[in-house]
Amino acid sequence: MDMINNLFAVNTETGESTIWMSLFAMAIALVLSLIITQVYQLTFSGESYSQDFVHTIVMMSVVVSVVMNVVSGNAGVAFGLFAVFSLIRFRSAVTNAKDIAYIFFGLCVGMTAGLFQFQLAIALTLFASAVFYLLFKSNYGQGRSTQMLKVMVPENLNDEQLLDDILVEQTEEFKLRQVETTNLGTMILYTFAIRNKAGVKDRDLLDRIRERNANLKVSISYPQAID
Repeated sequence: MDMINNLFAVNTETGESTIWMSLFAMAIALVLSLIITQVYQLTFSGESYSQDFVHTIVMMSVVVSVVMNVVSGNAGVAFGLFAVFSLIRFRSAVTNAKDIAYIFFGLCVGMTAGLFQFQLAIALTLFASAVFYLLFKSNYGQGRSTQMLKVMVPENLNDEQLLDDILVEQTEEFKLRQVETTNLGTMILYTFAIRNKAGVKDRDLLDRIRERNANLKVSISYPQAID
């Protein structure tokens, strides 16, 4: 029994640990990061899913647990290592705020496991995973997104206020973002940022505008996919 205890011992004065204790911390970080990535896959709602991103969360948790083993109790080494890590950049920009939260989640779990706070690491994983899942299932914080409305108008009907009465009636708010000429100057393309009123369907808005712009092209786009 004493031999087993020595394998998993930590020197409380120096912060040094045995290789077996470090391996155990990595194993805990691995298992917990797998739980995190399972929750990530269940709650993913973006447009571009990346398996590499999932693998990154797992590997970062394991690697950070080792880093915390190394820097524990040694401020000089800590500053040196984190200066090196600050030079690392993702090859692709992380544009989804939720993805950034999961990266930070994995890092925190790896740090906690690397400091041998295993109970806290497990509690953090279970609690935060439950919060992520409940927020996803309850659709908490959902709101109507801003749409981009593009309307083609013949040059002879060119008037920035041509659609104002329709937009006042059909939308909560609208703002003209861009005016440009097209088709060798014979057409004017207006771009509006709009937010529809509750109950107003895109089709109804498009039909109203087509009556005003001589049945030319009208489109509505969304910055993010809608459910």
